[in-house]
Amino acid sequence: MPSSTAPANTNGAGALSANDNITRFAPASRPLSPLPAHALFNDKTRCFVYGLQPRAVQGMLDFDFICKRATPSVAGIIYTFGGQFVSKMYWGTSETLLPVYQTTQKAMAKHPDVDVVVNFASSRSVYSSTMELMEYPQIRTIAIIAEGVPERRAREIAHVAAKKGVTIIGPATVGGIKPGCFKIGNTGGMMDNIVASKLYRKGSVGYVSKSGGMSNELNNIIAQNTDGVYEGVAIGGDRYPGTTFVDHLLRFQADPECKILVLLGEVGGVEEYKVIDAVKRGVITKPIVAWAIGTCASMFKTEVQFGHAGAFANSQLETAAMKNKSMRDAGFFVPNTFEEMPSLLKQVYGKLVKEGVIKPRQEPVVPKIPIDYSWAQELGLIRKPAAFISTISDDRGQELLYAGMPISDVFKEDIGIGGVMSLLWFRRRLPEYASKFLEMVLMLTADHGPAVSGAMNTIITTRAGKDLISALVSGLLTIGSRFGGALDGAAEEFTKASDKGLSPREFVDIMRKQNKLIPGIGHRVKSRNNPDLRVELVKEYVKAKFPSHKLLDYALAVETVTTSKKDNLILNVDGCIAVCFVDLLRNCGAFSAEEAEDYLGMGVLNGLFVLGRSIGLIAHYLDQKRLRTGLYRHPWDDITYLLPSLQHPGPPGAEGRVEVQMGLKRCYETTYDSLPICDTASDKAGTLLLHRLEVLLTYLPSYLPGFGAIIRTTKRTETEPNITQHRSAIGLPQRTRAVLAALGLRKRCQTVYQPVSRDSAGMIMKVKELVRVEEVDRALSKAEMRALRKPDPGYYIETPAPRLRDPAAAMGADGDARMGVAAAAAEGLGSRSGSKIVEAVAAAAAAAARTKLEEEVVDYAALL
Repeated sequence: MPSSTAPANTNGAGALSANDNITRFAPASRPLSPLPAHALFNDKTRCFVYGLQPRAVQGMLDFDFICKRATPSVAGIIYTFGGQFVSKMYWGTSETLLPVYQTTQKAMAKHPDVDVVVNFASSRSVYSSTMELMEYPQIRTIAIIAEGVPERRAREIAHVAAKKGVTIIGPATVGGIKPGCFKIGNTGGMMDNIVASKLYRKGSVGYVSKSGGMSNELNNIIAQNTDGVYEGVAIGGDRYPGTTFVDHLLRFQADPECKILVLLGEVGGVEEYKVIDAVKRGVITKPIVAWAIGTCASMFKTEVQFGHAGAFANSQLETAAMKNKSMRDAGFFVPNTFEEMPSLLKQVYGKLVKEGVIKPRQEPVVPKIPIDYSWAQELGLIRKPAAFISTISDDRGQELLYAGMPISDVFKEDIGIGGVMSLLWFRRRLPEYASKFLEMVLMLTADHGPAVSGAMNTIITTRAGKDLISALVSGLLTIGSRFGGALDGAAEEFTKASDKGLSPREFVDIMRKQNKLIPGIGHRVKSRNNPDLRVELVKEYVKAKFPSHKLLDYALAVETVTTSKKDNLILNVDGCIAVCFVDLLRNCGAFSAEEAEDYLGMGVLNGLFVLGRSIGLIAHYLDQKRLRTGLYRHPWDDITYLLPSLQHPGPPGAEGRVEVQMGLKRCYETTYDSLPICDTASDKAGTLLLHRLEVLLTYLPSYLPGFGAIIRTTKRTETEPNITQHRSAIGLPQRTRAVLAALGLRKRCQTVYQPVSRDSAGMIMKVKELVRVEEVDRALSKAEMRALRKPDPGYYIETPAPRLRDPAAAMGADGDARMGVAAAAAEGLGSRSGSKIVEAVAAAAAAAARTKLEEEVVDYAALL
């Protein structure tokens, strides 16, 4: 079977690396020609390895490579505990892929040329696996490596094998070897020992032994005193091996290339006497050099159990001394001691060479095999820089270490989760108050209800039937500059301002001039009069426990400035935690100034939020699973559908480039003193730039989302950048269009303005009207269309409020109070009068007295 080496492909998807050469071998299409009856292996023998033994398989492939085999001896691996896959092995300096099969049936069907199995199954499963293997006629030889196979099972295996004509080597064996052809498992040891014993080419001596360890010694003795090993088999040390000494010596006798036989027996059993009988009967005629190990047993007063299960003499006949005497009497070459065996073997070999029975061959070039990296590193022959460096934990010893602290001491000293975080995150023990602060942060950031983006993502993912990890990650991925990720930014900005010596007022002014929001400042719900208790807890703890809280004091001074403009511009929990953590790093005494800056730059603060919020996200996952909620689908009435116009697409690139302020959301940060009622003479009725009206018109966006919308043109304007809640385009959902039609609001208008002047707070005080279109439904002129699509920055397109004759009539036949509120607001805004707004809302409230909305409407009016 020819082999081919495919060079590395460095281009395209799935490309291999430049150093990755895969050697592939063509699969056999038919069984190999049968071997002679006396032969178990040749240089084309192919086998399966039963069990996942990568080191043994690699050793066999290395042996094949130095023997210059055309194909690997291992055709595949049978591993019943895993699915089918491929195992990457070395073939010399390149690599090859060996298939791994989950079932024996599939392996046999794929490789009809395999007739040997090296069975590494355990003593518990080796019986069933061997019986299954013998059901396939193509298998001629099975080596059973496992020790401790029950004797009854071993005898059953031997009995069935004899009936089926299968040769069993083992149990409890290292295997066997045929130099230049095939090696079983780990036979022969490491590659340097195989080369030293000249097992890469065949010799003239065949040996058989019980001990696998002693077979390595025989390889060495034979290589030093003869032309080398022809074939060697270790039958195993159990009392009932699958094949015996005489079985293999008879094979060697029948093989014309094997000239000398070596028998290494031991105390116990009577297998040596079967060989003696074969010699006496003339069945074996080749010279035999033999020795029975265990002659020292006669020195003991009682019988001694040696290493193997069968190494125990039950009678005088089974002693090593009696066996050696009997073999010597039968004409074997038996030395007086084992130490004399090499010289005796050399004499026999020399005699056969002189007689011309053995013709020494020219020694081939000693092959070289690359040494494994792991083995070379263990021997200290090479060095390589580590791919990873870890300084926080070590699991190599008897006990797990956290930054050098044994895990048992972590519990003995009861350092808590904060102490563990200090060890793993900062590689040192922090003061007790610092560890407690870390735990406090985790508790405070654990959850903030189901409405925030992270929890909502986790809930929706859970309800879609996903697993815990998927749901958790979906929530964590929302953490960033807009959600939960303000800690690092707050720490950076406050620290930089404090270190520069800026006053709180200067810091606020600079951030405003740079068009930046101050991270850590502001809350959607909480305010100076309704403080966030989480912030109060942190401030109280830090002021009581920390040796210094300079940055916290600075942040609170900044809060004083910002809340003077608007009472919800408070120091929020993200900002409070951030500045307190900076105080901790700088003043706890555990960090240098440089280390403190490094940790802040690493993003450790956001790590605190991620770790803490993971607790809550997992809780939301468990909560949804516990409630057994179904798949979530968002309601249609909470979505504004804005489809493009294919008939009038507009200029190229215009789609999606217009930012829209919908539903009267906040446009500019102003105080209640700056109501959106402009008194300049140039303003037209209803042409208002809206500000804080979301309180009054809470219900308006659901019914009139086109009302009062301000459309900003393509580029950013020169106004303050705190415009929020932009949407992609202006439009009316189907329900809104129907309501407008019912109210007779068929005509609407649009106006293009350019800001002319602003006050000190940046509020637009005067605008210049460029073009006004009274009826949007009519066809526009080219000039009007150009003006409405004008791309220059600083222009606005406004849809002013529609006017209603009777606000109360807008409630409709079903008494919809929310329509009444919307209509009242529209009527009031159209008059540009604050007092009329209040009157219109009050009228709507009176008309809605029978509904539950009465109290809410009155409260809104009171705000004005």
